[in-house]
Amino acid sequence: MDYIALNVLCADEEQAGILTAELADYPFESFETVDGVLKAYIPQERLTDCREQVDGLLARYGVVGSYVFIEAQNWNAPWERDFPAVGVEGRLLIRAPFHEAASAGGMEVVVMPRMSFGTGHHATTWLMARAVLDLGVAGRRGLDMGSGTGVLAIVAAKCGAAHVDAVDIDDWADGSCRENIAANGVAEQITPLLGDVRCIAGRSYDFILANINRNILLADMPAYAAALTPGGDLLMSGFLEQDVPAITGAAAKLGLTPVAVETRDGWMLVHVKKVS
Repeated sequence: MDYIALNVLCADEEQAGILTAELADYPFESFETVDGVLKAYIPQERLTDCREQVDGLLARYGVVGSYVFIEAQNWNAPWERDFPAVGVEGRLLIRAPFHEAASAGGMEVVVMPRMSFGTGHHATTWLMARAVLDLGVAGRRGLDMGSGTGVLAIVAAKCGAAHVDAVDIDDWADGSCRENIAANGVAEQITPLLGDVRCIAGRSYDFILANINRNILLADMPAYAAALTPGGDLLMSGFLEQDVPAITGAAAKLGLTPVAVETRDGWMLVHVKKVS
């Protein structure tokens, strides 16, 4: 998949933060600020539908954005080679094959990071991984929506989930997920699916993990609710604090009961349950 990087020179960190929050309403998949330049990454095919609105947003803030085409490639490769292992409260180690293994008896997920999220470094992945550890997924069927490298599906499988579907629209992510589930010995428990929410039509799950972004969560939440079994859990992340009312409000309209709201580094996780 080819990407576009939107580069915006910001006056300060506060402006970069505000623009990040505003742009999160569109299908941008990741953000970073380097030397005062906000970089927002979006699949090329998805920019077409929102470029006019994005340009209007930038104009309202008095800033100009430049769009840079990024041909499909592993453009995170230098970082991937050097990224550190990630610990989750001493209960889980997310590491690359070249890192030291977890201590005897410790749970670990070995991932070879690719272009997509899923190494555990992003606050939302960390939040979701910790939540899975406490969710009680043993013997239950689950869905990892927007699975990236497959790390959350792998955590669920290692926590005893009966089966997990891992869905992602990105072919790089799908290939990475397949590689990682095989490397972690959980291929029989996880089924990677390349596509969007239409992949889950007619399927049912006892728990759903959706670490994507606000707009996709709001658009796809009815499908998640329909796929959840009674008593099922829906964990959502990938959005900021100001987005929580929209997420919880949409969940309430679907009859989903709030369980918990958690935060890490400004990013949020919302846990709701389908009572009946």
